[in-house]
Amino acid sequence: MGMWELVVVLVVGLIVLGPERLPVAIRTVSRWINTVKSVANSVKAEVNEELRVHELHNNLKKAEQQNMQDLPDDVKQSVDELKKAAESVKHSYKNASEPSNKTD
Repeated sequence: MGMWELVVVLVVGLIVLGPERLPVAIRTVSRWINTVKSVANSVKAEVNEELRVHELHNNLKKAEQQNMQDLPDDVKQSVDELKKAAESVKHSYKNASEPSNKTD
């Protein structure tokens, strides 16, 4: 939106809403815009994460088909990342399942 279009919108808003309600309307519209941007960024991050997981899954399939030998570097990185994730899940599960030895 150019400067002149913005000036026209502000003048029309000033005429329609008046000087008392125009600042409130501007704040309300800016909150809506910020909310929409926030939701859009959230969806974008979620889609990117799903694409990354899909790529890791495809690379794992490639690695399994090649019997984990002579893997390209990107596939090796994916397999290593998946191994680390599996170890962290296994480690946290193990810690959660161990009874605490605290005595009171």
